[in-house]
Amino acid sequence: MTRKTLIATAIAALISISAAPTMANEIFIDQFGFGNTTGGSQVGFGNAIGMNQWGAFNSGQANQSGTGNVSGFGQVGVNNSAESWQNGNFNQAGVAQFGEDHTSVMSQDGNFNTVVGIQVGEGCAADVDQSGSGNVAAFVQVCG
Repeated sequence: MTRKTLIATAIAALISISAAPTMANEIFIDQFGFGNTTGGSQVGFGNAIGMNQWGAFNSGQANQSGTGNVSGFGQVGVNNSAESWQNGNFNQAGVAQFGEDHTSVMSQDGNFNTVVGIQVGEGCAADVDQSGSGNVAAFVQVCG
C-alpha cells in the first residue's frame, strides 16, 4: 500500500467515525399493552423520536424533515392518538396523554419552534399549527 493510499484511508476512516453519530437520526419506542401502533419518518440529520405507550389501541406518528428536530409522546390509557409533523430545524414537539380517546396533532413549519401539551381524562382534542421561527405553544386540558 502506498503512503498516499494509507493516509487517505486513515482520513476517510476518521471522518466516517466522527461524522456518523452527529448525522444519525434516532428513534426510541416503548410499548406495553395491546394493539398499540407507532410510525413515522425522518429525513435529515440529528433528529430524534421517542414514544412510550401503555394501554390498548394507542397510536403515535411522528414525521420530521430537517436537522435537530425532536418529537416525544407519552400515552397511558386506551384509544389515544398523537401526531407531530415538523419541517425545518431544531423544532420540538411533545405530548403526554392520560385516560382515553384523546387526540393531538402538532404541526410546525420553520425553525426553533416548540409545542408541548398534557391531556387528562376522556375525549380531549388539541390541534396546534405553527409557522415561522421561535414560536412556543403549550396546552393543558382536563376533559371528561
